[in-house]
Amino acid sequence: MTSSSTPPGLARFNALDEHAALAALHEVCTATAWAQRLLAARPYATPEDLYAAGDAAMAGLTAEDLAEAMAGHPPIGRPRPGDPASAREQRGMAGASEELKAEMLELNLAYQERFGHVFLICATGKTGEQMRDALRARIGNTPEQEREIVRTELGKINRIRLARLLEEGTP
Repeated sequence: MTSSSTPPGLARFNALDEHAALAALHEVCTATAWAQRLLAARPYATPEDLYAAGDAAMAGLTAEDLAEAMAGHPPIGRPRPGDPASAREQRGMAGASEELKAEMLELNLAYQERFGHVFLICATGKTGEQMRDALRARIGNTPEQEREIVRTELGKINRIRLARLLEEGTP
């Protein structure tokens, strides 16, 4: 329930009309099922309640829902133009050498060919080299292993974006 002790950003999110709240959640995660689960559980008493709902919704996503969520993320090293969230999250690639950028492109393509989707990692705070090393390590995973790693990485990304939504009003 919303009360005077509810943090302002959470109170603002709880008060959004359904369309605006769904749009805000879609900016956090493009999986419709995830956003609808969080929307249905409003209002949230604490940010932790919102994060826990996000984690629970992520755990319940089907393979198709995960594919929908991954489709909302650009490849590492190539944030979408005009997408401040992906540019901010991938900051570790901004100063990467041309050699590292070329290697990431090659590895991204190999990964996408193997798994059928972009390489997804919570890139916040990681260097280009750390992202490359993770990609190298994960490309040998089975599709099942990789799907669960992706679920975990999406959960981390969603938590960061939910926190930003509560702080700034934008993910």
